[in-house]
This record gives sequence, C-alpha cells and structure tokens, in this order.
Amino acid sequence: VSTSHLQLAAFFLGTVGWILCTVSMGIVEWRVWHVENTTIISSGIAWVGIWKVCFISYLHVSPGYREQFCHKFSGYDSFIPHEIYAAQGLLLIAMVTGLLGLAATIFALRNVYMGITHKTLIAPFFLVGGCLYIFAGLCVLIPVSWNFYSVTHNQSIAFPPSYYMPSSPAAQEAGTAIPAGIAAVILLLLSGMFSLSYRFPMTANTITK
Repeated sequence: VSTSHLQLAAFFLGTVGWILCTVSMGIVEWRVWHVENTTIISSGIAWVGIWKVCFISYLHVSPGYREQFCHKFSGYDSFIPHEIYAAQGLLLIAMVTGLLGLAATIFALRNVYMGITHKTLIAPFFLVGGCLYIFAGLCVLIPVSWNFYSVTHNQSIAFPPSYYMPSSPAAQEAGTAIPAGIAAVILLLLSGMFSLSYRFPMTANTITK
C-alpha cells in the first residue's frame, strides 16, 4: 500500500479530469460570438458549441424556444468546420478511454488494498490505466487547442439562414468549455504519469513467487 500513494492520487486526478472532459463536451459555450445585429440575437451574444449553437431571442424564432433558441448540428451539415467535427469524435473517444483507465486503476488499487501480492494483477493494470489516461488527455488536447486557435483568429462559420446566425462575428472569445478542457488535459496527463510511475516492491516474498 505504501508504494501506491501516487497511483491513488492518479485515480482522483483522473476522475476529476474525466468529469471535466465530459462536462466540456456538453457545454455549448465553446466559442462566444459577439454580433452587431441584435434584431434576432437580442443579447448580441451567441454561443457556438460542438453539438449546437444557441442565443437569446425575444422573438418567436422557433416553436418551443421563445427566449433561448438552439439549433442542433447534424452529421450531414457540410458547413461545420473540421475542428468541430474533430471535437465531437475525439471527446467521445476521450470519455470512453478515460473511463476504461479509471476502471483499470480501480482494479489495481483494489488488489493493492486487499493485500494481493501477484505482480501481474497490479503493475500491468496501472500501466494500462496510465496509457489510457494519457491517450484520453491527448484526445482532449487536440480539439481544445484547435478550437482555441479558431477563436483567437476570429474564424467564421457559414451558417445556413435557418440558424439565424451571421456568417462571421464582430468579435469572439473562448467560452467556458475551453478552460474546462484545458484543466481536463492537465489532470489526465498528470494522472497518466503518476500511474506509469508505479514500481512493484521487490521483497523476499515476491522474489520467491
């Protein structure tokens, strides 16, 4: 047990990182667009996520959405930029691989705290968990950095007229999903390194086995 403190910390960091990854995937505020025409977008601010775009409108622009109008992206929408498509796929992969990493770490920690001394039931699972954490972190890093690049360069999106969105904003900034994604990357990479640092103790009992 005394040799697995870092791996226990890796489990907690990985759990928080996985939660932040999942949260960032569901948050619509990836890009915050500031628009000049407030005829439909009443607040002058629209939120562009990886699954949908939303804004506040005091006009009846769509049935069931009187104040907040949201239009979900479809897999057949050709106007969606590549960084949004990449974020959809890579974050789903990160969520699955991060969950598998947590499962591997839980199994290894269970064996440690139950006093199981078989090396094959502990060290390989910490190794697998660490690799999965790092892979999940990289899967989050790519879309987060790519979308942040698009925000800093004020890149436009050619929305169709049914979205009631301008093709380009007057200005845009990073939404809350990007800092959440950055935090998820840091925590997942740290948990991966902590898991990979495990060294099985070489005692007389384990040598004889």
